[in-house]
Amino acid sequence: MSVTVRRPVLDDVPAADGKSRPALFLDRDGVINVDNGYVHLQDDTEWMPGIFELVALARDSGFVPVVITNQAGIARGIYSEERFLDYTRWVHSVFRMHGASLAATYYCPHHPTAGRGAYMLRCGCRKPAPGMLLAAAGDLGLDLAKSALLGDKDSDLEAGRAAGVPRTFKIGHGSEPFSEVLPLLQHTKR
Repeated sequence: MSVTVRRPVLDDVPAADGKSRPALFLDRDGVINVDNGYVHLQDDTEWMPGIFELVALARDSGFVPVVITNQAGIARGIYSEERFLDYTRWVHSVFRMHGASLAATYYCPHHPTAGRGAYMLRCGCRKPAPGMLLAAAGDLGLDLAKSALLGDKDSDLEAGRAAGVPRTFKIGHGSEPFSEVLPLLQHTKR
């Protein structure tokens, strides 16, 4: 199984100053935005309540916010990789406008059975495989053992555990989806 992690969308990566930092890994659909099925257009985006405050608190607490997302919509031909990248740059700009910059978005455009052409691939980057997290750790100088991951599916949590991330949280879809992780961030706030 090959790890074919695509080049990430990089934005506001904090300077490492020679030491590794913890990451707050975030799934996209179901954690950052409401999962309305293959979201790739601005007009279809509904933000999860509290996401901007959560990312701002994570940054203030020394965590590097990194999105890790499976994008089967690319593999299935629902939208192109270029369309996804344009949308992702817009997502990053919205987070910046809210004072909650994302450092990077890593994505997997593959699907092992439903992909089309070169996108039909069993890879090491599609969660539950840990490829995206491992690539982010190497690229950005992240300390996986001090990191946390938020996901809405078991495959998200499995990827975190496989990468050595000790704190994984399954996010619910209630009015306060981040209530479990907020104490972790507030406790480590500088």
